[in-house]
Amino acid sequence: MSILLSKYEAVRSMTRSLTEPLSAEDQLVQSCPEASPVKWHQAHTTWFFETFVLQPFLPDYKPFHDDFHRLFNSYYISPGQPIPEEKLRAAFSRPSLDEVLAFRCHVDHAICRLLAHCLDEEPSRRILLGLNHEQQHQELALTGIKHAFYSNPLRPAYENSLISGEPGRPLPKLRWHPFPGGHVEIGHTPDSANPLDFCFDNETPRHTVFLAPFEIASREVTCREYLEFMSDDAYSRPELWLAEGWDRICLEDWDAPLYWERDPCDKTGWRIFTLRGWHGLAPLLDTPVCHISFFEADAFARWRGCRLPAEAEWESVAGREPLSGNLLDSGRLHPASAAADDFAQFFGDCWEWTATPYLGYPGYKPLPGAPGEYNGKFMSGRMILRGGSCLTPSGHVRATYRNFFHPATRWQFTGIRLAV
Repeated sequence: MSILLSKYEAVRSMTRSLTEPLSAEDQLVQSCPEASPVKWHQAHTTWFFETFVLQPFLPDYKPFHDDFHRLFNSYYISPGQPIPEEKLRAAFSRPSLDEVLAFRCHVDHAICRLLAHCLDEEPSRRILLGLNHEQQHQELALTGIKHAFYSNPLRPAYENSLISGEPGRPLPKLRWHPFPGGHVEIGHTPDSANPLDFCFDNETPRHTVFLAPFEIASREVTCREYLEFMSDDAYSRPELWLAEGWDRICLEDWDAPLYWERDPCDKTGWRIFTLRGWHGLAPLLDTPVCHISFFEADAFARWRGCRLPAEAEWESVAGREPLSGNLLDSGRLHPASAAADDFAQFFGDCWEWTATPYLGYPGYKPLPGAPGEYNGKFMSGRMILRGGSCLTPSGHVRATYRNFFHPATRWQFTGIRLAV
């Protein structure tokens, strides 16, 4: 179990590292209902280990605090009724951050005791699920703090250093790569030789789909290309938009991606708020556009005479590419321009919207028991995204990974790859 213990320590250590720039006050803020306070993320991921690993499998385990069982539940009904989502988690000034950190230490010590014994398959599987769950919340915590800092009138930065400059090479021309289609297999194949092999239940079972011939773009859509879309009055042309997307424009006054604001000091007329503070758009024109909804991605594709790829098309192409890219471990904290003339940016930079609704694969079965509430209950009203972002940990990305959000979501690092 030393491999699993090392993985556990590395993931928990990464969470500590990501929270170091934040004050206790920063970690209490919840600026929109979709996000959660960083303090809550730290407690909830710990609650997961206590509830689903320690209480069932460590006989002498004593919970850190009886009230934490309900306070830091998210949406799991089986373990007990969670706090209703409409009650903002930022309202919980107690327990203090120090108590939450003590909770984490208490659970870490107990997990180490559990791993010191020969574990059966089920507790090991749940620990691995908990670690991947925590990596998801690392990304959610950073996207949440970005929204919180943007909502603050002072517009503070998570990191004070500027985004590193682009390397000075010309942006690769967008190329179209044809694929013959036919029968392809998608979904995760278990690797019995790798004790840390993991996938979420919604990535299974592996199955065969038929694809018509298609072409897919060599890189993600850039800010420069999206600015052209905006300059063509796209946000005032209802013929480009799905009905619900047009309703969002009218309701929320969208005229640009989230975090873009008018800036007369930049020659493009715009500036962008990033985790490193404000940046003029001009030096970022050739980086992928991000923080756009499915509706905006779909409208852009329609404007270009293209479409968004189906998730099976995306996976059949990305599955051939190396699992590398501009991910959290790069430290950039923002999308980077493409560096290759061939395929680029399948992993990292931005989660890419697909045209596929979030549903179970043929023969899908959720995990047994309460952990089965993790994915299957959300298979309604969401769209699939693929590939990870600049805030996704490098050990938490694969070609079969299925992320999903409501189509109006903009606070995540979401972007566009085109297909025809």
